[in-house]
Amino acid sequence: MFYISINTNILEGKMRKCNKCDKEKKNNKFRHDYKKTCLKCEFRFKVWLLRKLAYKSKLTAYQKVASRIGYMGSGFLIAAQWKIDPTLYVIGFTLILIQTSSRKQWNLVALNCNGLIAWISHILKSL
Repeated sequence: MFYISINTNILEGKMRKCNKCDKEKKNNKFRHDYKKTCLKCEFRFKVWLLRKLAYKSKLTAYQKVASRIGYMGSGFLIAAQWKIDPTLYVIGFTLILIQTSSRKQWNLVALNCNGLIAWISHILKSL
């Protein structure tokens, strides 16, 4: 014969102790019967923020438009190399900044901000 084991704590409504905060909590505060960490301790701001900053594979409509804007920014940067015009560099870096931030590619956002600041300072020095 097979017996199905049922946790009697759930049926009786007993309290359980969380292994992180060491507080007695009701069973509905845990994800399932065998979970030892309560829901509140599982949710942490750091984990939530990292999940929000992570790249997702499906593109939204905003990201599709931002990709087109980024292509135009690349065109401005290519044109700026031939003309050596600081305004084209500023426009190009700004447009690419929109694309990289929409894709959550934060290392490229930092690089583009660096280039943008450099060319803006060059424009201000030449005035």
